[in-house]
Amino acid sequence: MDKHPCIAYSADHLPTRHSGKAERSLLKRLLPLALATFAVGTDGYVIAGLLPSIAADLAVSTPAAGQLVTVFALTLALSAPVMGALTSGLDRRSALVIALGVFVIGNAVTALGTSYEVVMAARIVTAVGAGIITSAASSTAAAIAPPERRGRALAFVLGGLTLATALGLPLGTLIGRTDWHITLWAVAGIGLLAIIGIIVGLPSVTLPAASLPDRLRPLKQGRVLALLAVTSLAFLGTYTLYTYIAPALRDATGGNESLLTLILLAWGIGTLAGNITAGRLVDRHDSARVLTGSLALAALALALTPLATRALAPTLVWAAVWGVSVGVIVVPQQHRLIALSPAAAPVLLGLNSSALYIGVALGGGFGGLAQEWLGLAPAELGLVAAGVTVLTLLWHLGTTRRPVAPAPVTPAPTSAGPEKSKA
Repeated sequence: MDKHPCIAYSADHLPTRHSGKAERSLLKRLLPLALATFAVGTDGYVIAGLLPSIAADLAVSTPAAGQLVTVFALTLALSAPVMGALTSGLDRRSALVIALGVFVIGNAVTALGTSYEVVMAARIVTAVGAGIITSAASSTAAAIAPPERRGRALAFVLGGLTLATALGLPLGTLIGRTDWHITLWAVAGIGLLAIIGIIVGLPSVTLPAASLPDRLRPLKQGRVLALLAVTSLAFLGTYTLYTYIAPALRDATGGNESLLTLILLAWGIGTLAGNITAGRLVDRHDSARVLTGSLALAALALALTPLATRALAPTLVWAAVWGVSVGVIVVPQQHRLIALSPAAAPVLLGLNSSALYIGVALGGGFGGLAQEWLGLAPAELGLVAAGVTVLTLLWHLGTTRRPVAPAPVTPAPTSAGPEKSKA
């Protein structure tokens, strides 16, 4: 059972006791949200698998191509609060459709790009659209799910991100073997499908509006900043290595892109398993303890990178284990933030999304600088990433020493849909 109060949601939307029909109704609502996060996840992850091809086609170095990941993530992180404020007065369905529309256009321009400058500009546009998709989808899932199902609902929607690593990333890398532009067209197509699914399957869900100052106000609270720092540091460690995963695995793959795809699939399946497991764990156990185990496992896996990636068989095991640890991180972090202030959950989830992508951006930049300035081989970035993850674990343990004091729940968000009229 969920131990923390979250966003209140009026009882006429979904019954507390779930019949099979109610379960199917909830799944129907959550599915297009998961598809939207799958589109964003595929777009964010797939570039890492295509870096060698992109670098060769655009006539730049691999670290320079890696900055496409950095700029995308940084733009997403900085634009998310602004975009969230501009669309806060809209119901979540409209906000998601608009954001996905910008996202699709940005990917189409990226697919048409023939120069580094055009592709970089297109990634910025895409990131602006993606800026509110994950947080809007997560806050909508938290609103429409009953308390005892909220952890699993969040995990299902965020499962779109992790499914992108399990299927979107390896498939995108495989498709991109012939032409990386095709992969971006495929991502744009997924975005269009998500738009259709949201229009057809998601009722109008209205959450309390928040201006930009409202969205940034939680940053004045030390407790919120401490938790957001955990998210940023965790993904800084992850993306220090992951951004350059293709060259880092060259010893295991011998440059064979089919073998790279197989390893990425193992990593993605591990991430998906970790995400599913996290949803169940945080519904039954303390979220902080769940995160502690995940970070410890990630640090160990990263530290073993130079040894574990010398041959294919150990690399597959290493990729799956590391993937599990990464897949767990986001769900307990979201639960901890919601517990701080249930009424401010949409704002806090948006800030957590920004914190995540700040970590991605810093990780991509940090990994590139480590290679260029320190002369590290890509596989040696695992040791640097392990060090960052250990620091993350220590910081996280510091945040658990102070008890979380949940804030009082304020009036619930409203939803307009067939279920309400039937009630």
